[in-house]
Amino acid sequence: MRWTKKHIISINDFSRDEIDFVLEKSGILEKKLVSSSTSSLMNGKILANLFFEPSTRTRMSFEAAMKRLGGITIGFDHPGISSEAKGETIADTVRIVSGYADVIVIRHPIEGSARLASEYSDVPIINGGDGANQHPTQTLLDLYTIKKEFKSIDGLDICIVGDLKYGRTVHSLTSALGNYDVRIRFISPRELRAPRQIVKNLSDRGIEVKETTKLNLKNSDVIYVTRIQKERFPDPQEYERVKGAFVLNLNSLEGIRENAIIMHPLPRVSEISPDIDATKHARYFEQAKNGIPVRMALLCLVCGIKFW
Repeated sequence: MRWTKKHIISINDFSRDEIDFVLEKSGILEKKLVSSSTSSLMNGKILANLFFEPSTRTRMSFEAAMKRLGGITIGFDHPGISSEAKGETIADTVRIVSGYADVIVIRHPIEGSARLASEYSDVPIINGGDGANQHPTQTLLDLYTIKKEFKSIDGLDICIVGDLKYGRTVHSLTSALGNYDVRIRFISPRELRAPRQIVKNLSDRGIEVKETTKLNLKNSDVIYVTRIQKERFPDPQEYERVKGAFVLNLNSLEGIRENAIIMHPLPRVSEISPDIDATKHARYFEQAKNGIPVRMALLCLVCGIKFW
């Protein structure tokens, strides 16, 4: 596998072997984190975070990952403080910043922006989310969370609940799950059901897919909840019709499997009741924490740093 200077743009660019490789190496780095809070693996390396859209977990976990590896970070977390406010194009911004840093993470509200950025960069580009399209590093930490819990992803029953139309985490995750032997149940309002192409792609790969508008979580191993993506809706009235369509509370968990886990890419709004936080099923805070070893592994891999 060639990882040095590899752009991480879409989970669709990964084979199953490559995904499993990242998950395995993330486990190695997580064990290193237990014994030591920092490393010198990326000493002298610079990460540039270019966030044209708000972020807490993705931006801060990349910063934390880089600093735990001994590197440093530069960049911005709001487009208003970048030269985009003066009319600079993404292409020109990336051309300039790739001369300052060894790796770039970019988040942008326009679909395809990360792919475009990769065409103008001399250093690896990592997609931190491009509109409603892809969020590959979130998908990798999601898979890492599932694999840590069940040891294997194959054979699981997975419910994905909420905004399946605009949620980029869902689009990335379902694409990745197409590499495994799983059963998927999509639960959403009719207006927010998964894009037809995603359902077709899964079916074409032999994945059993069911769709429903009812919040039925029985016989689930993984319950993956997403918030309604208000910022993606072209029509505010459409959002008002579906907001709060599904709320997980203790009653919702009746009939789920004993060892089932509940995940959420966060931030949550009201779709998971705080009562669930104290249950043995909640994994969303651990899920967010898992972003550190996964992003550490990706940073090392694309910068050609061997740590195993």
